[in-house]
Amino acid sequence: MNFNIEPWHWFLLGIALIVLEIFAPSFTIFWFGLAAVMVSVLLWLFPMMPVPLQIMTWIILSILITFLWFKFIKPLSKDHTKAGLPREATIGQVGMVIHIIPEHNEVIVRFPMPILGTDEWTCRCLEPINVGDRVSVTDILGNQLVVVPQQSHNKN
Repeated sequence: MNFNIEPWHWFLLGIALIVLEIFAPSFTIFWFGLAAVMVSVLLWLFPMMPVPLQIMTWIILSILITFLWFKFIKPLSKDHTKAGLPREATIGQVGMVIHIIPEHNEVIVRFPMPILGTDEWTCRCLEPINVGDRVSVTDILGNQLVVVPQQSHNKN
């Protein structure tokens, strides 16, 4: 039996793999689908390409694209927030007081980089503090950060 693989076969395989990526937890199946779409274009440009060469081209492109993604592109898109990091990564972070809530001994602090998903926190302060002071995180109590003025924290 003589079966010819047409460019649209590779294209449909590629689209199916790309759509399958929606249900996969990793971002790898997408690259196999992209390689299949690229093979469909190559087969359209060179219709006499033998089936074993098509399969080898797909394997090589899949490996190459996946490697390039994980080696060069993905590191550029790292999440620079502190979301999901443990307590130790939060302790020591420095921010600036932007509002004081004296009746509850609380302040609102803005951090230069998001901590646990947000850049502004209602914090409990252990010492007298003013708007504009730089503070350091010393502890986490429930859903609040505990802060002290930065110069005080450095003395300890």
